[in-house]
Amino acid sequence: MAKSMTKSQIADHLAQKSGLTKKAAVQLMDDFAALAYREAKNVFTVPGIGKLKLANRKARIGRNPQTGEEIKIPAKRVVKFRVAKVAKDSILGKK
Repeated sequence: MAKSMTKSQIADHLAQKSGLTKKAAVQLMDDFAALAYREAKNVFTVPGIGKLKLANRKARIGRNPQTGEEIKIPAKRVVKFRVAKVAKDSILGKK
């Protein structure tokens, strides 16, 4: 399996494609990430990639896998990411 691209490699690729400096590309990536974090509570959509959103999970009863004992899992807020159909089709190929 191939290694994933590092932040530096992504910034270098973006800089070459857009004509920006590598430093400007890193700043753009950081600003984009900060915007996504701030707006995730509303729903942050990255066109062609997917949606980042905040969701509430209800309290539920779970089970300790080692002992089999039932435990109460409290309600909590989680961040979810849903991949766009265009991205799925592009990566996996059409069915």
